[in-house]
Amino acid sequence: MAFLPGDVVSRRKGVFMHHGIMLGEGKVLHNTPIQGQHVSSLAEFSKGKRVRPRNLSSEHRRKVLAHVQTGNEAQDQSYSLFSNNCEHLVTRSTGGRARSPQLGGWVAGAGVAAAVLALTRHPGWALTGFYAGKTIYQNFTKAIDED
Repeated sequence: MAFLPGDVVSRRKGVFMHHGIMLGEGKVLHNTPIQGQHVSSLAEFSKGKRVRPRNLSSEHRRKVLAHVQTGNEAQDQSYSLFSNNCEHLVTRSTGGRARSPQLGGWVAGAGVAAAVLALTRHPGWALTGFYAGKTIYQNFTKAIDED
């Protein structure tokens, strides 16, 4: 599959998705714990896994590339799980506001799971609470994004 410059691409990384931005000529801007924000080849980004594009309009792809190319996404920025992970890079480049929906969902889910476990002392209910908290968070952030 040929990806276009400005496409947002993702691949599975355990239970999470890893995200990046296509720059053209088979290069991807992404952020990893070891290398921080950097450019690598699509093969290096994919690590042998299937890479999926997010369908963006050509206008949106142009805006993403303009954001990246004007130096707003300078390379060599340090990785931070809570403030500068791969999702922060992509959401900052595509929408202007850095956020990490996956991380927020896991944190919300863990909080609800802990509360349910404390109240019920039942791991099954805690797991249900985790998924409920994660889903509520994701639906809440989706509703905010649509406004």
